[in-house]
Amino acid sequence: MVTGASESEAREFAKAFRSFLEWVHSEQDGARRNEVAALVSDFLGAGASDLSVVARSLPVFEHVNLQTALNAWSAESGREVAVHGISIPPHHPPVSLQQLITGVAMAPLRLSAPALVDLPNGPKSTLACLRLAALLVNDELGRYVVMVIGPGEHHHELSVEIAGLSVDAAQAVHARLGELRRALNVYRGHVIEVGLSPMGGVTLEFGEIPATAREDVVLPEPVLARVERHALGVAAHRDALLQAGQHLKRGLLLYGPPGTGKTHTTRYVIGQMDGYTRLLLTGQALRAIGSAAELARDLQPAVMVLEDVDLVAEDRSFGPGSSPVLFDLLDAMDGAAADADLLFVLTTNRADLLEPALAARPGRVDVAIEIDLPDADARKRLLALYSRSIPLQLSEADVLEIVERTDGVTASFIKELLRRAMLESLHDDPPAVVVTAEHASRALDDLLDSGQRLTRSLLGVGNDPESLPAGGGLGSLPPQRGPGRMGYGQLRASVRRIPG
Repeated sequence: MVTGASESEAREFAKAFRSFLEWVHSEQDGARRNEVAALVSDFLGAGASDLSVVARSLPVFEHVNLQTALNAWSAESGREVAVHGISIPPHHPPVSLQQLITGVAMAPLRLSAPALVDLPNGPKSTLACLRLAALLVNDELGRYVVMVIGPGEHHHELSVEIAGLSVDAAQAVHARLGELRRALNVYRGHVIEVGLSPMGGVTLEFGEIPATAREDVVLPEPVLARVERHALGVAAHRDALLQAGQHLKRGLLLYGPPGTGKTHTTRYVIGQMDGYTRLLLTGQALRAIGSAAELARDLQPAVMVLEDVDLVAEDRSFGPGSSPVLFDLLDAMDGAAADADLLFVLTTNRADLLEPALAARPGRVDVAIEIDLPDADARKRLLALYSRSIPLQLSEADVLEIVERTDGVTASFIKELLRRAMLESLHDDPPAVVVTAEHASRALDDLLDSGQRLTRSLLGVGNDPESLPAGGGLGSLPPQRGPGRMGYGQLRASVRRIPG
């Protein structure tokens, strides 16, 4: 038989239940009294929760520009800004300003000194940037909160949130910060290497300005002059061209066999373009073309260098589908205004594979310039260039013999030849490094050996044994190409070239 609880048991239960309810209300009050939420609520005052929080997301590479803008904005006349850091327990997601105002689904937060991350704001300087902080602002718009939420261990985005203002006023604050980010952009005028993070986001790193002298660019004078006229000439006569109604946006395509000096020529060009922001993209970074082009438009005058562009801009007829990167590239080249001072420099080993719309349409590529295999005079100049730091002891006859034996090679081949010649010298007599004709001959014999087919291919030199002369030289060895592929001689007549 089941009987009810005794009077004493009922009293004990009621007491325990009352204690439980008091604990629940105490926890809720504690959440409402979270010191970070309390700071924000007390600062904004009653009615703050009735106003919308206006958020804006930014690319992570803008973090240093955001901090630069905040520093300048905070110092503007008539504005008081108090910065408070926010500490979140490990493994908790970041908190939003909306959560701070409402107290809903909020981790146990603490006020702290602002957490900072040191980010490059120049080739040799850094800036301490807020990772997670609430800025209590008092200015002509009233009292409001600006919250910075930077990327962290469990969060890979950058955002700015504003509470306490009408939507229009908050948008005006965002707009002002955007103006300052663009005006004070730390990347302006520098060489910037564009990359991709493991999470797929765009990364920007400061690079060094190439110190490549004109005499170090071993090209026929008409070829180098054409490159200079199209790239540097427009920059030098910018104002006159604009007054005459001529466009500044231009595209330059450098094509030719691997190892002939396309990258070296590009380094010379960007080294001469002082005052330009120079964005370098290669390999996987070419997938960031859209973001990089937008940045270039913001930071013009600017140069975008796209190396080995054939990797992402092949002719659409070569496959069942088109690479979205190709469309990003075409949109980037078409999207800027005609008076935008933008130079697109594209390099490729396989111009015959390029999308015709890219290689032939004015306004995308205005001039295509072949960087061909070095002739005898160029090979002699390359030997002198690459041997500057090598104790080379060669007679004029020795030099002429090397030049003759290396007919058909690339600049990269000459550079590797001298490196191997020095290794031969070190092997013979390590203390006294002197590179003689014997060392150079042995190095050349090794490079021409049948076991070095892959090495020659990597250096841009073909491997057809029938083209190798009996003396072991390269003779008139043509660039390597597969069946059905266009040779560089044929390409010279097929790629559209606009007189420059």
